[in-house]
Amino acid sequence: MPITVLITHDAEHMSEVAADIVKKTLVRILRKKREAVLGLATGNSPTGLYKRLARAANEGAFDSGRIRSFNLDEYVGLPGENVQQRVIHPESYCYFMIQEFFGLLQKKFIETYLPYGSLIEQKQLIQELKAYPEDWEELGREAGKSIVMKARPTSKYLAWVKTAILDGYRRKIRSVGGIDLQVIGVGGRGHVAFHESGIPFKNSQVMLVKLDDNTIANAVADGHFMSKKEPPHYAVSMGAELVYQAGAVVLLANGERKTKPVADSLLKEVSPDVPISYGQVYAQKGGHLIYVLDQIAARELLAYKKVLKEKRVEIKIV
Repeated sequence: MPITVLITHDAEHMSEVAADIVKKTLVRILRKKREAVLGLATGNSPTGLYKRLARAANEGAFDSGRIRSFNLDEYVGLPGENVQQRVIHPESYCYFMIQEFFGLLQKKFIETYLPYGSLIEQKQLIQELKAYPEDWEELGREAGKSIVMKARPTSKYLAWVKTAILDGYRRKIRSVGGIDLQVIGVGGRGHVAFHESGIPFKNSQVMLVKLDDNTIANAVADGHFMSKKEPPHYAVSMGAELVYQAGAVVLLANGERKTKPVADSLLKEVSPDVPISYGQVYAQKGGHLIYVLDQIAARELLAYKKVLKEKRVEIKIV
């Protein structure tokens, strides 16, 4: 199936077009199935989409009471004395989703899920990783690393993290039949969720990711946390391999920072250096992949229309 690239005027138009795609897709799914499973992302890119989608649901365009959702990622190590405080911390992705989407719905989803990162005690995780170095390995060529546990860790805590937190989220998604429609954004180096540049694709289902020092420092510099002791040092995240198993994937990108990774993801070969490039593999296997971009994010793609046509990438200006 070819990859479709829709080029919009600006971020506002991008959100409008993407929301219409998601709404129509959900309507089609709910005609065929009792429930629809929606994959969701955090960040600035999808917020306009979420507001429009909530409005459409509240106006009766589709039945939000027949939808389950799964988010891409969640932090490990947010400040808080217990799980509840970490879950409702203003920087948690759970809090973000309630504020930007779930709280806007008059009729709530059947269930909403985020990766179980808030259940992990970061201090204990760090202690166990230090005490049992034979239980895991770091994978990744850049600063962010995937912490991969061996099949049967000696540490009971690391075994629990692997089985209940990482494998458990994947099992939950599988138990409802997989994700019908996944919404994603694009990181500055072409990453999706916390599948950072350089982390291998193989076995990238649900990952424990060690955040790079620059990400942590920026979180303090941007005012999200008071000191370097507060920001999370880890996250639980879907990897590209799992993201691109959805029935359809809608990718949103706008602005100058996204121009290069968007172009590299379609013009260059598939590479973990640009995790969203895995979408090429997904499309070759029959997946339905739609890019919704503003004019700035699409600028480099427009210069290579002939190359993209040969790669079965269809560009439409909407």
